[in-house]
Amino acid sequence: MKITLADSWQNILSDEIEKPYFRNLINEVEKECSLHTCFPPKELIFAAYDYTSFENLKVVIIGQDPYHGDGEANGLCFSVNEGVNIPPSLRNIFRELNDDLGNIFLPTSGNLERWARQGVLLLNASLTVRKDQANSHKHLDWNIFTDAVIQKISEEKDNIVFLLWGSFAQKKGAKINQDKHLVLECGHPSPMSANQGKWFGNKHFSQTNSYLSSKGIPEIEW
Repeated sequence: MKITLADSWQNILSDEIEKPYFRNLINEVEKECSLHTCFPPKELIFAAYDYTSFENLKVVIIGQDPYHGDGEANGLCFSVNEGVNIPPSLRNIFRELNDDLGNIFLPTSGNLERWARQGVLLLNASLTVRKDQANSHKHLDWNIFTDAVIQKISEEKDNIVFLLWGSFAQKKGAKINQDKHLVLECGHPSPMSANQGKWFGNKHFSQTNSYLSSKGIPEIEW
């Protein structure tokens, strides 16, 4: 499988993708895709890095793995393709977004490319999954790679907002340097967590924009 990272990420991650584990990882993904239906399509596995350049990076949202239903995953965490019903977690994200920013209308599309193009890295910890089997590629070494991505961002960028929703994302972001980045944490937007009062009212979207504005960085048009 050919790896085509966008140039800005290729430069930052060149050492990482030459490591033996990463080469083995790609071989394992290739094998999985030959034996099973996997998502997202191969050409979208690294889509998050295509839409959000390292230079333009402002915000990082960490998810677990892609959606595993037909036609849903598009390589961006929490995001689905145009025309796909908005999943429950993303509906809760949109509800909080509207409550936080005082919007009137909920988005009708679950495709978050518009966020990604503004500098929001929608990063799944695992970049692939088998059809109808959530977290089925957790045995692969995607976590090593995405941990390295988070570390690179933490070390080489300043004033990034990390949105860590749920215990998985919070563990994933445990080593982020909070002296030079803003880390916001709350429960996961899934219905189970949200219904227990761990999601709604977090105001992460307005807090993100306030922080970016205070650093002279253009806000996100959520």
